[in-house]
Amino acid sequence: QVRVVESGGGLVQAGGSLRLSCAALGSTFRFNAVHWCRQASGKQREQVASIFRGGATRYVDSVKARFTISRDKANNTVYLQMNDLTPEETAVYSCHAQYSDGLYASRRDYDYWGQGTQVTVLT
Repeated sequence: QVRVVESGGGLVQAGGSLRLSCAALGSTFRFNAVHWCRQASGKQREQVASIFRGGATRYVDSVKARFTISRDKANNTVYLQMNDLTPEETAVYSCHAQYSDGLYASRRDYDYWGQGTQVTVLT
């Protein structure tokens, strides 16, 4: 059973920085990707950054050049460094981890979500 745990959220002034962590505990499967998503109150969830097995990354346009996603393979942890935060980015940030087991016809895909961590950016 895999448990995804986010941490690092909190209060920060506009223009400040936070680093979020997403730890996938108990996984023995093959890592495929981790996506950081955020959901502000009353708004739809938005995927903001992703990192894939080969190291490729992807960002939503609004966070490019300010957010950096990275992975510590040894500790099965993915980080999201967020700089120059704005009040509009106040949201619950959650981690979606994708793993798989087996190959070809025997492949099984697994999706895991964490509980999320609150990020509040003050004006």
